[in-house]
Amino acid sequence: MQNIDFDLTAEFVELNQLMKLVGLVDSGGAGKNMVASGAVSVDGKQELRKTAKIRSGQTVTVGDVRIRVR
Repeated sequence: MQNIDFDLTAEFVELNQLMKLVGLVDSGGAGKNMVASGAVSVDGKQELRKTAKIRSGQTVTVGDVRIRVR
């Protein structure tokens, strides 16, 4: 599994934007489509809200990629 550490610079980042910022997708729209497909989980639970607020301490998993938000 590939691990990515993401350093948060604000209170939160929207889920679709996080995937764009770490390079998993080319655009926020592509991130929204990936979330809608059910391929994304946050802290081990499937997340279908495209703009879910991801905060420090949470872990986002997409396929074999784990993003740890710090």
